[in-house]
Amino acid sequence: MLERVLKAAGFTVHRLTFAEAGSAPIENLYARIGTASPNIAFAGHTDVVPPGDEATWRHPPFSAGVEDDTLYGRGAVDMKGAIACAVAASLDHLAAAGGKPKGSISFLITGDEEGVAVNGTVKLLRWAAARGEKFDHCILGEPTNPKELGDMIKIGRRGSLNGTLIVSGTAGHVAYPALADNPVRRIVAIMAAVMAEPLDAGSAHFDPSNLEFTSVDVGNKTVNVIPPEARGRFNIRFNDRHTQESLKALIEARAHAAAQGGHFRIAWEPSNADVFVTKPGPFVDLVSGAIAEATGRQPELSTSGGTSDARFIKDYCPVVEFGLVNATMHKIDECVATADLAALTAVYRRILDRYFNNPP
Repeated sequence: MLERVLKAAGFTVHRLTFAEAGSAPIENLYARIGTASPNIAFAGHTDVVPPGDEATWRHPPFSAGVEDDTLYGRGAVDMKGAIACAVAASLDHLAAAGGKPKGSISFLITGDEEGVAVNGTVKLLRWAAARGEKFDHCILGEPTNPKELGDMIKIGRRGSLNGTLIVSGTAGHVAYPALADNPVRRIVAIMAAVMAEPLDAGSAHFDPSNLEFTSVDVGNKTVNVIPPEARGRFNIRFNDRHTQESLKALIEARAHAAAQGGHFRIAWEPSNADVFVTKPGPFVDLVSGAIAEATGRQPELSTSGGTSDARFIKDYCPVVEFGLVNATMHKIDECVATADLAALTAVYRRILDRYFNNPP
């Protein structure tokens, strides 16, 4: 549908499927109208999380049912709604500009954001760069507003890093503890030490980093047997006071001190989720001003929440996120007020008008 609508408006459209071993092939779309700079891109994803028990939905989750001026459906908020608004705003702007922008408008659309994110935006950007495509700025339409449209712009995201603490011991009978080495005692001590002190106190644009253990397991089905191994999985959300490597070194140093010579290791998972921030300046001011004009609200500049595809886009151009109200995303009866769809379209239209009349 996007290909059909954008081609009819004069965009050059490319449909691209990326794949690699161990992951599903993913369809992506790149579209551009104009050849001059500045080139502003709208980015987004068409994939969604599963709907869960469809019988519990007010309307079938893929029917786009409208009731009392509210559109129901999986992806209405996260984030097919924002893609639709960006397309509508672009078509409105082009109609008023005689069919051509003063620079260029691009769309970077993936189907691999809710999944493993290996065959989507990251490869689409590499493909575009290899063709000589350059982006000056990007709007990512993730749902950013806690309560009302205009509440919040995301100007950055904390990084994310996963690890597994693995503590080895010696199995044995509970009645003869001297003949065994219980790894549960050591993993509890190490976990407590790792979490005892804050990782930092936050920074100018970020909340403090945090480490949370999310699973502890010994795989033991017998209550009177000391297990040979204990494992604890954890996730760290980190700010710009750390890199992945400095963070690993910090956690391992704390663990070594608590282990007191006992055997353990940390298995770190590869991460493509580094911290980033688009610092306030002309582009952020332009977006913020357009939102204030259209909604009457001055948006907060935030770096809260999880990761997004902006972590890939930031390597190619400054990127900010602004979309719909996020209260129902990933929930049963995900929904959006139709008035918010109209308002977000108006915001995106004002951004385009401002962008090409007075580029940042």
